[in-house]
Amino acid sequence: MHMPTSVQNALPAPHSDTVALLTDQSSHKSEVVAEAASESTDAVGLDLDRYGHYLLARMTAGLSPAACANAYFDWGMHMASSPGLQLELMSQGLQQWMRLGAFAQEAATGGAIAPTVVPQPHDHRFVSDGWKQFPFNVFAEAFLLGEEWCHSATTKVRGAGKQNLDRVDFITRQFLDVFAPANFVATNPDVLSRTQSEAGQNLVRGYFNYLDDLKRLRSREAPEGAQKFKVGEQVAITPGKVVFRNHLIELIQYEPTTEKVQAEPLLIVPAWIMKYYILDLRPENSLVKYMTDQGFTVFIVSWRNPDASDRNTGFDDYRKLGVMAALDAITEIAGDNKIHATGYCLGGTLLTVAASAMASANDDRLASLTLIAAQADFREAGELTLFIDESQVSLLEDMMSEQGFLDSAQMSGAFQLLRSNDLIWSHVVNDYLLGERQPVFDLLAWNSDATRMPYRMHSEYLRSLFLNNDLAEGRFKVNGVAIALTDLRAPIFAVGTETDHVAPWRSVYKFNILSDTSVTFLLTSGGHNAGIVSPPGSPHRSYRVSTKLPNDKFVDPNAWRERTPKHDGSWWVPWATWLKERSSGLIEPPSMGAPEKGLKPLCAAPGTYVLQK
Repeated sequence: MHMPTSVQNALPAPHSDTVALLTDQSSHKSEVVAEAASESTDAVGLDLDRYGHYLLARMTAGLSPAACANAYFDWGMHMASSPGLQLELMSQGLQQWMRLGAFAQEAATGGAIAPTVVPQPHDHRFVSDGWKQFPFNVFAEAFLLGEEWCHSATTKVRGAGKQNLDRVDFITRQFLDVFAPANFVATNPDVLSRTQSEAGQNLVRGYFNYLDDLKRLRSREAPEGAQKFKVGEQVAITPGKVVFRNHLIELIQYEPTTEKVQAEPLLIVPAWIMKYYILDLRPENSLVKYMTDQGFTVFIVSWRNPDASDRNTGFDDYRKLGVMAALDAITEIAGDNKIHATGYCLGGTLLTVAASAMASANDDRLASLTLIAAQADFREAGELTLFIDESQVSLLEDMMSEQGFLDSAQMSGAFQLLRSNDLIWSHVVNDYLLGERQPVFDLLAWNSDATRMPYRMHSEYLRSLFLNNDLAEGRFKVNGVAIALTDLRAPIFAVGTETDHVAPWRSVYKFNILSDTSVTFLLTSGGHNAGIVSPPGSPHRSYRVSTKLPNDKFVDPNAWRERTPKHDGSWWVPWATWLKERSSGLIEPPSMGAPEKGLKPLCAAPGTYVLQK
C-alpha cells in the first residue's frame, strides 16, 4: 500500500548514525560470509593439492620431481653457458676413447694390461678374476670410464648450486648403475659361466626367487630365512624386565651379571626409526650383554611402532615421553646416582636435544653423554641431504599427512638408494642371475624389521634439524627457550664409522666444535650399523680415538685421522673403559624396578612394543 505524502512527512527521519550502524553491520556480515567462503575454498584447494601430492609421492617413492627437475635445470643452464667446460669434456671424452681403444687392442691380443681406471673402494662389482679376461675387462673398463666422464660432467659446472650438482651426480649415477655390465647375463663373466655350467638352471631358480621376493614385498613379509631370528627367542634374549611403560616407550632394565655394579646406571636411547635390538642381537654380538657383563646396570628404550592415530605426536613428545620419562624412571630406581646416557643415530640427536635442555635448566643428572653415529649439525649429513629442500620436505609432508606416518618401506627405499650397488644390484646379480639366496644373518633380519614415523614428528625433525639446522645454530627451542650445545658440561664420547652413509664421521666429528666440554672422538671401521655391532674378537676391526679438552686447539678431521694412531679390535672396549673412569665406584645392584614407587616389572624383556608390526 502506498503511504500518503503527508503521513511520510509526519514520521521522524531516521538518525544518520543508525543508518551507518545498520550499513556497517550489513557490510561486516558480508565480509564474514565472504571470508568464511574464501577459507572454505582455500581448505578444499589445499586438501586437493595435498591429495594430489600424496598420489605423486606414492608413484615416485617419495622423491620430489620438482626438486630433481630444478637440479637438472640449474646444471643444464650453467653447462650451456660454459663453452670452455664443454670443450674440456669433449677433450676428456676423446682421450678416454683413445685409452679404451688401446686397452681393448692390448686385451684382445692376450697381453697382461692393467686397467686405466680403478673402481671406487666400495665398488665390488668387478673384483672377480673373470673380469680380468677379454672381453669382460673391456666391458668393465668402458663402463668405469663412462662413469668417470659423467661424474666430471655433473660436478665441474661453475655457478650451479652445490646441492643441485650433487643431486644431478647422484641421479645420474643411479641411472648408470642400471646399465652396468655386471647386471646382465651376456656381459657378466661369472653369471655367463654359471649359466653355461648349469644349463640355465640358475636363471630358473632366480626367476622363482624373484617371484618369492615380489610376493613378500606385497605382503610385507620378512626375507626368507629371517624367521630363524625371532625376537625374544634367537635375538633380544638378554634377561631383563620392562619396568616402565607409557604411550611411546617401554623401558627395559637388564638383570645384573656381576656381584657389584657401577654406581652410575647406563641408559641407551636407540633411534625410533629402528627396533632397539640391533644393540641386543645374539649373545655373542650384543652390546647390551657386553656392557652388563662389564658391570653396568643397563636400561634401554624400546620405542612404540606408531600408526595413523599417532599422526600428531611431535618431536618434543619423543623428548618428554622418551628420554625424560626414562631418566625419571631410572632416577626412581637407582636413587640420586648420576646416569651415563647413550644415544644411537637419531636417538643420539634426540638425546643431545634433551641433554642441552637439561643443562639450560640446571638439571645435572647426566654423568656422561655417548653419541653413537649421531649428528647435531646437519649441513654435511651425507647423501641423505641431497633431497632435503623445501620441495622435497613439502612433498613428504603431504604424503605423511594423508597416511598419518612415514612408512618403513618408503624409508628403506631411500636408504637402499644410498648404497644401491650393495643393497640393490648385488641382490639382483646373486639372487636372480646366479640363482643363489644370500644367507640371512641376524643383522639382515633386524634390518627388515623396520618401524614407522609419525607425521608431525618427522615433519618437525626434517624442517628444524635437516632443513634449517636449528640445533647447531642455536635456534632450536625447548619449552620456548633456545638451547645450545655449549651449555653441556658432561663429558662427551662421540663415535663415528668410516663408511657411514647416514651419519658421515666428519659430521659426527663436529661435536668437537659444537660443544665446550671434553670430547673423546672415536672413529671405527665399518658402516652405520655393522660398524657399531662390533664385539671383541671380530676380525678386521680397528679404531682411532683421542680426547679434546676444552682448552685444546681444534684439529680438522682429515688432519686428526692422519695423526691419530690406529688400534686393532672393538671400539666397545675403550668405551667401557672410558665410562668406568667416569664412574664413582661399585655398589650393590639396584632392584629390578621400584615396586614401592609404582615401577614394578610389567613383563619380561624384550617387552611388547618391539613385537609390533
